[in-house]
Amino acid sequence: MALWRALFLWLAAGSLSAQPSAVPVPGPAGELVVLVHGMGRTAISMWPVERVLEGDGYRVLNFQYNSYGPTIAEIGRSLRTAIDEAAKTQPVTRVHFVGHSLGNIVVRYMVAYDAPAVPLGRMVMLAPPNRGAKAADLFAPYVSWLLAPITELRTTSSTVATLPAPPPTFAFAIVAGAEDRTVSLEETCLAGARVHVAVPAGHTFLMGREDVGQLVRSFLATGSMPRTAPAVTVCDGSPQR
Repeated sequence: MALWRALFLWLAAGSLSAQPSAVPVPGPAGELVVLVHGMGRTAISMWPVERVLEGDGYRVLNFQYNSYGPTIAEIGRSLRTAIDEAAKTQPVTRVHFVGHSLGNIVVRYMVAYDAPAVPLGRMVMLAPPNRGAKAADLFAPYVSWLLAPITELRTTSSTVATLPAPPPTFAFAIVAGAEDRTVSLEETCLAGARVHVAVPAGHTFLMGREDVGQLVRSFLATGSMPRTAPAVTVCDGSPQR
């Protein structure tokens, strides 16, 4: 089991198609980007995004947490503490976020109930189960002993089902995987998204794609994305771009 897990993490880290731009765009001084990985993963899985953003000159905090036992609230408190510590080390004028899967819900929970003292910037949500996930409904009875937060991602009577939408001042975009069998396009929907696009990818290695890296860097820098991916239309019947 340990060997297979090590191989899985190696593959996640080795998905290196997300290369930094040939002409880096300097990150604004004092702005911090926090990366939050998904369930059953580690910060290694977010390394392709980290590499892209560091190439742009951003200060990046690739947040590592235990997604097996703690609740979303507990992880959110740890995230808040990590941001506060980063701000003590070096002043932060704005904090941005890039989350994958469960990581997005952790950020949403923190913003709703325990927001950091530093001003919020922008966020890109990668494959977020914003409406819960039917996969969680199916597997929670069998794997919650190992992955405790999965019960909080169910489509009803769960943490994510009762989370308020982010405040209007917190601009966010959603990048979904058109071939995702873990979190469907419909389940990524969340009112207030500035941009909601899909890329031809599944769930697990979405953050390792070059096009995703470019979408992330574009939204964090400008609040918009180039028209390189199809807009998602399943949320309200109209494109979100």
